[in-house]
Amino acid sequence: MFGISKDALWAFGVHILTASGAFLAFLSIVATGEKQFVAAFFWLGMALLVDGVDGPLARKLEVKKWWPHWSGDMLDSVIDYVTYVVIPAFILYQSGLMGTHFSFVSAALIVITSAIYYADTRMKTVDHGFKGFPVCWNMVVFTLFIVSPSEILSFIVVAVTAVLTFVPVIFVHPVRVKILRELTLAVFALWALGGLVALLYGLDAPVWVDLVIVVSSVYLFLIGAVLQALGKIQ
Repeated sequence: MFGISKDALWAFGVHILTASGAFLAFLSIVATGEKQFVAAFFWLGMALLVDGVDGPLARKLEVKKWWPHWSGDMLDSVIDYVTYVVIPAFILYQSGLMGTHFSFVSAALIVITSAIYYADTRMKTVDHGFKGFPVCWNMVVFTLFIVSPSEILSFIVVAVTAVLTFVPVIFVHPVRVKILRELTLAVFALWALGGLVALLYGLDAPVWVDLVIVVSSVYLFLIGAVLQALGKIQ
């Protein structure tokens, strides 16, 4: 059709898949505006799923070869900033999770530090990890919702994590960092399963779900720094 090969059409389909994240973001924004936080996090979870599969698909189908003038990286970054940063900050503000003032200040910290991080061309490491906290605020804010620590402790978590955005500590990408990839993917799957159960409980899950999410979050948060300290990744 129109002189475009089937392979090229399949490759462009990956761009469409990535762009669907924008619609999922829109649905999450609508839900947040209506204070339907379970739905908001569900749509963010779907966007996270799309973000997890479009990269491997793009490499497998050689999207850059077939569509060199369409930047999948740019498209991905635009959607990621909305789903990983802006919407979690909006959820934090709209929910008043930390009280009115702490929630507002936390949202401001999140969007400002993350915008600066996205402009840093050194964010990717040679091992395909991230240097500095890779602004995965969707996971951080969701974990805070589930665990429900005190307002002060929640604010400290946000503030420290925002600072780590600019510290040269490595955070792993669950799919692209090869060392311990099977274990990291398994832990990430465990976190996602715990998150799904928490959503089914309306964000008021049993203690064992909290434990699963906290333990898996700690692993995902620290494993890069541990491997970096051991000289295994750089």
